[in-house]
Amino acid sequence: MASSAAEGSPAARLPFHEFLEVVVRAPLVSIDLIVRDSEGRVLLGLRRNAPARGYWFIPGGCIRKNETLDVAFTRIAMDELGVAARRADARFLGVYEHLYEGNAGDLPGFGTHYVVLGHALPEGMIVTPPPEQHSEYRWLSVEALLADPQVHEYTKVYFR
Repeated sequence: MASSAAEGSPAARLPFHEFLEVVVRAPLVSIDLIVRDSEGRVLLGLRRNAPARGYWFIPGGCIRKNETLDVAFTRIAMDELGVAARRADARFLGVYEHLYEGNAGDLPGFGTHYVVLGHALPEGMIVTPPPEQHSEYRWLSVEALLADPQVHEYTKVYFR
């Protein structure tokens, strides 16, 4: 999960143990952000966290309780890309489903289920991704990301 809202606000980040309780019991709803540079290459981050640790992935994050889609989109864009972006300026790509055997706590016995709202940001947007969620970033052509075994299959689905 990305950095938290103000402590005590309705959309404040859950303590980690409570977040894991949600992962055990319910799907997470998240927003993925497809960013292309002026050459059409796609921004990918190398995931630090499980699930999908060690894979190149599209930036994104979970929607929090009592957070509207517009507020969540703007927060996630800032947390993941360092940019003030609005959902109204993005193109909605559809609803996707990600099912993982593992979870953020690397605990046995339960996986993670995401319902993902995919969005494409305007091409050529200047982003400055912070290092908290991904250990490094790179720009890849669609052809290169589809051919790379370290790019997660859930990322590739946006481009097939």
